[in-house]
Order: sequence, then C-alpha cells, then structure tokens
Amino acid sequence: MREPSMERENGTTLTATTTAVTSPPPMAVSSPRQALVERLKDYGQEDIFSLWDELSPDEKDFLVRDIENLDLPRIDRIIRCSLHSQGLPVAAIEPVPENWVSTVDGRTMEDREKWWKMGLKTIYEGKLGVVLLSGGQGTRLGSSDPKGCFNIGLPSGKSLFQIQAERILCVQRLAAQVVTEGPVRPVTIHWYIMTSPFTDEATRKYFSSHKYFGLEPDQISFFQQGTLPCVTKDGKFIMETPFSLAKAPDGNGGVYAALKCSRLLEDMASRGIKYVDCYGVDNVLVRVADPTFLGYFIDKGAASAAKVVRKAYPQEQVGVFVRRGKGGPLTVVEYSELDQSMASAINQRTGRLQYCWSNVCLHMFTLDFLNQVATGLEKDSVYHLAEKKIPSMNGYTMGLKLEQFIFDSFPYAPSTALFEVYSI
Repeated sequence: MREPSMERENGTTLTATTTAVTSPPPMAVSSPRQALVERLKDYGQEDIFSLWDELSPDEKDFLVRDIENLDLPRIDRIIRCSLHSQGLPVAAIEPVPENWVSTVDGRTMEDREKWWKMGLKTIYEGKLGVVLLSGGQGTRLGSSDPKGCFNIGLPSGKSLFQIQAERILCVQRLAAQVVTEGPVRPVTIHWYIMTSPFTDEATRKYFSSHKYFGLEPDQISFFQQGTLPCVTKDGKFIMETPFSLAKAPDGNGGVYAALKCSRLLEDMASRGIKYVDCYGVDNVLVRVADPTFLGYFIDKGAASAAKVVRKAYPQEQVGVFVRRGKGGPLTVVEYSELDQSMASAINQRTGRLQYCWSNVCLHMFTLDFLNQVATGLEKDSVYHLAEKKIPSMNGYTMGLKLEQFIFDSFPYAPSTALFEVYSI
C-alpha cells in the first residue's frame, strides 16, 4: 500500500506510515445534485450539465467535483465586474512628474552609498522578503518545463533559478558583513516562489534535486497562483471537455490573492519582514534583493516602488508608467494605449520622451501595502479580459481569459517611487 505524504510549505515532503482502513471508492453520481444545479442556475451557468446523460460514471464524478471546487460567488463577481468595466470612461493620462523618478544621471555617489548601506542593514535585520513570479512555462522557448528551469545558453549551463538563488546567497554574505563589531551571524532572505498548477510539481522537484542551490530548504516557500474559468463574451463558462471546464492562470497579478489565501502575508509578518522585493523569473539580469533599490525605497518612505528603463524610441513596444488623471496615482498603460503623437511627445525641459519610463516588472512593496492591495483588488474584482483561442470540446474557440497584472496594484498606492536603471 502506498504511504500517504504531506507537503511542507517549503516543498520538502514528510511521509507518514499508517495502517489505514481502506475506504470504498466514491459512488458514481447518477444525476447532478439538485442543490448544485440550482446554484448554477443562480449564476446562469446551468448549461454545464447539458451533456450529462452522455457521460460515463467517472466523468460525471469528475465534473461534479470540478464544479464543487469553484468559489462560484467570487467567480461570478469577477466575471460581472470585469465585463461591466469594459468601455467605461477612464481618466486621461499625464506624464509622470520628473521629481518622482530617481534618474541614473541625477544620483550622486553619496546617495548610492547611503542607500547601499541602508539596504544591507535592513537585510541583515531580516526585514526583506523576496517574491518570485514563476508560474509560466517556457512554451515560447520550446519547452514545457517551468521557465526558471530553462538553460539559457550560458557557458556555465546555469538555469534562471540557479542564477537567482546564487544572487540571494551573495547578498546574504554581503549583509552578514555589515556589522563591523562583534560576531558575524548568518543572514537569511526568505524566498517566496509563486508557481501555477502547471509548474508547481516540476518546480519543487527541480529545487529538491539541485539541493536548493545552496539555500536552506526552510527558507523557501512555494505557493500556487489561482486559476479561473475561461468564458464566452457573455460570461458563460467554456467547457474544455464535456466533463471539465476550460481554465487558465489568473495572471501574474494573481500573486496578491495567492499570498493572502495561502496566509503567506501572515508568514512574512511573523518573520519580521517589512519590505518585499517582487520580480518575474524570466529576467537573467535581475539584481535580486538589490540593497541600493531597497535603501532608496526606504529613504523615500513610499508604499511601492519600481525600477524603470528609459524607452529606446517612441514606438518601442513596452508598457510605461503614467499618471492617471489630474493629481491621480501612477499606473502602467500598454504601448497600444498611447497614440502616435503621445508616444512621440518630447519633454522640452529634459529632451526625453514625455512617456519614457518603461515597466520591467521589478517592484518593491511594504508589507502593509501588500495587505491593503490584496484586499482592495479582491473587493473591486476587475480583471483584464484577454481574447484568446480557448481549447474546447468543439475545438479551439474564441473566448476570454480573466487576468490581473502585477502593476494593477499601483493605483492603490498612496505613493510610488520610480528608480531608473540601465542594467536591471
């Protein structure tokens, strides 16, 4: 008999031997439970059972379990709010005020040294956590493995996961040297790695098989982003097969809900973490836990911050930071939202493009703000609607994926500081 196992938060496995009494397999469902049918009718999704009589007993069981695992009130709210938000008027955009950006040219050596020391001291005190967005597969790279496992062709053969783990080790060593008197104690940066249902098992196995690249296993916490049903333009669930829903990950902005639902925001607080560095896995140049960026963020007293890269030319296809409305908050707009005249407009005082600060998914947040934004995004329940070809029981069909993006948090921030970089 196979031994049951329990997964620790850090991905290691505890195995418990039991002398369990075998339970009989669940009985096949002969007809949909009436209460479940009525619930689906409440949300206009009763068509899910349209092919019920053609399903095998196992398929019927699978479909019922699939539906019972859905948080239908939440999903219905997300669908309604997201569809309703389409076409609503939005405030005009304005360029980011110049004094909100720390430019490379504008920083002095004294600034850099002060921020570097401030960041290292904060890391030494255990107040920084790191969140890695790693839910995607390397399909564009010709691989079904998690992106972080990919060998990007370096002479060393190192994967993205290994490069980033070794950078954390390096910063830990630097921070341990910040105290010049008394004994040096080890420094630990806790690493929170967001996977998806498609990459979770492979990611955990990869770290385990590589002995966590020199990090301690208990300083890594794996957690999964959520998935949402794909829907038609009128909000109906799309069936991938007659007995299963078509689903897709909820975007890298799903990190906020995932951190809250997995109680990892509470975990951060219990560890004394005050600041959170957040970045995407597919960035070989990322300076994980960058002390200078952290020190700048703390010095500015902002709720959120982002590293930005100056656009190379007006038509470069990157999202940029803007100010939404007169005196409004910072947010990110896609390049397609800027018409040609706006994209080409020049700031006469600086000689730069007016909309030049591109978002490269390198962010810093206070833990307090992460708690606030997780609540705010969940309450508003507005997701981006991406029209895609969705696999369905009738072949590929056009439908909508519901996604949130990491930059959806910025409109909730009372203050955001931008930090220009060349090498990120």
